[in-house]
Amino acid sequence: MSDRVYNVLFLCTGNSARSILAESIMRKDGRGRFNSFSAGSQPKGRINPFALKVLERENYPIDGMRSKSWEEFARPDAPVLDFVFTVCDNAAGESCPIWPGQPMTAHWGIEDPAVIEGTDIEKEAAFFEAFRYLKNRIGVFVNLPLRGIDKLSLGTKLREIGRMDGATTPHPKAS
Repeated sequence: MSDRVYNVLFLCTGNSARSILAESIMRKDGRGRFNSFSAGSQPKGRINPFALKVLERENYPIDGMRSKSWEEFARPDAPVLDFVFTVCDNAAGESCPIWPGQPMTAHWGIEDPAVIEGTDIEKEAAFFEAFRYLKNRIGVFVNLPLRGIDKLSLGTKLREIGRMDGATTPHPKAS
């Protein structure tokens, strides 16, 4: 068994909801095999309180989490990334920085729970649904035989994960 620890970055536009949920889920469910990070192309600078509430309720870590720019992960001193997953359609359609390490990428888009209007119960339910979809995808990912699968097959598996329940369709890239 390899002691290799993989670096995974989850991207969204605001880095306040979906990417934060994914970072926390990976931090706990992938512990010992994965380092998780999240960032946004236009970070809000704060984490949505409903994201924190759902993570705490489900006993997932929130310590040290913050909303930050994806530029932090494009610097020469940034962790070398193995995987980069976009979890919102807007981020999937944007021109990303050049990531150190030439990571494998895939789009795992789900609906934005932060845009839900209504009661606090309805908002929290939307965040829990996003949490559940991301937890399912990350669960499949962390159980892939990463050392024993070729890059082409792995890319196919990563795209299949992105089409699991709750998937959105990414916006086409601007020309």
